[in-house]
Amino acid sequence: MTDKPSLGRRADSCEEHDHRHDHRAPQGAGKSRRDFIKSVGAIGAAAVLPATGLFAQSLGPGAHAVAGRIDVHHHLFPPFYVKAMEEDLKAQGFAMRPWTPESSIERMDKAGVATAMLSPVQRLVMDSMSDKSQRARDLTRQNNEYNAKLVKDFPGRFGLMAALPLPDTDASLKEIEYSYGTLKADGIALWTDYVDKWVGDPLFAPVFDELNKRKAVVFFHPARANCCRNLPGQSGIIEYDIDTARAIDSLLLNGTLSRCPDISYIFSHAGGAFSVLAARINDDFPKKLQDRVPHGVDYEVRKLYFDTAHASKAPALDALKDIVPVSQILYGSDVPLREFPLTDEGLDVYSGFSPAEWRAINRGNAERLFPRLKTNS
Repeated sequence: MTDKPSLGRRADSCEEHDHRHDHRAPQGAGKSRRDFIKSVGAIGAAAVLPATGLFAQSLGPGAHAVAGRIDVHHHLFPPFYVKAMEEDLKAQGFAMRPWTPESSIERMDKAGVATAMLSPVQRLVMDSMSDKSQRARDLTRQNNEYNAKLVKDFPGRFGLMAALPLPDTDASLKEIEYSYGTLKADGIALWTDYVDKWVGDPLFAPVFDELNKRKAVVFFHPARANCCRNLPGQSGIIEYDIDTARAIDSLLLNGTLSRCPDISYIFSHAGGAFSVLAARINDDFPKKLQDRVPHGVDYEVRKLYFDTAHASKAPALDALKDIVPVSQILYGSDVPLREFPLTDEGLDVYSGFSPAEWRAINRGNAERLFPRLKTNS
C-alpha cells in the first residue's frame, strides 16, 4: 500500500489543516466550547443544534446546525444484573452508581449526544459470561432483551450492542441469531479476554466466522485477564489498556482479522496501549506467521476502528492518528461508568482535526457503521 504511511508515521489528512502544528486552540476557545456543551438542551436522534464551539468544528465554517453526536461507548446497568452480581460486586469492592435510562439521556442531552450505543459494564459482568453455564446463557439473553427494550422505549436515543457468552460456541451462535433476527441488534459487544483466553483464540473462530458472514459491527471493551488480576502494589487500571493491545495482537497472530475481513472491529479507549505499540508489533511480527496477515500488519490495523473515550488529550489522539486514518475514529464516552466532562476533557481544545474531520468523528463515521442513525442534517 504505497499510498498510505506505515505504522508509526504521521497519516496527515488531505484537509486544509496542518496536523503537524501545535494542537492547542487559541486561548479562551476551550471555555466557550465547554460552556456550549453544558448549555445544550434535550435532543433526539433527528434533532439539530446551533453550530458553535465543538459542534461548529464538526460541521465546518459557516454551518448552521448539526445532529447530535453518536456515542459508540456507553454502558447500561440492568437492575436484574446488579441483583445477580450483588455478592460478586461486594467481593470486588465495586460500588455501583444509581442508574436509569433516563439518567443516561439526561447526561447525553447535556453533552450533545443524540444516540448512545449500549454495551455491558465489565466490572458488573466480570466472568458471568465467560463459561458454558446456564447462568451465563440466561444473563446474556436477559441483558440483550433489556437493551432491546430500551431501544424500543426511547426511539432514536439508544442502540443495541448485544453480548455473547463467547466461550460457549453453540450458545453464542444461537444468541447471534436471536439478537439479529428477533431483537434487531445494531452490533455485538465482546470483552478483550474471557478469563484466560483472548479473542483471537482458535476456540472462538466459529463465532467470528459467523459474525463475518453477517458483516457485523463488533465493539470490544477491555477486561482484566486472570493472569493479571490483584497484582501486588498496583491498582490494576492499566491492565485495561494493556489487555486491549493483547486482544488486537491475538486477532493478528491467529489470523482472525484477515480471515474475517467483513467484520467492523471497534476498540475502546483509542486502543489503549496498542497505538504506541503498533509499530513494534508490526516490526516484530513472527515471519513464520506471515501467512496469517497476507496483506501485512499495517493493512489490517488501518481497517480497525477506535473510540475516543479516556483518550481525549493530544498525546493519545496524535498516536491514534499515526496508525489509522480519521475515517476509523469514533466518538465514545464510557458513560455512565465515567462522566462526559471527564472523558471529553481535551477534545474541546484539540485542534489536530479539521472541521470536516470533527464532523466525521462526532457522527459521520458512526453513521456509516449504523446506517439507521443517518440523518439528512
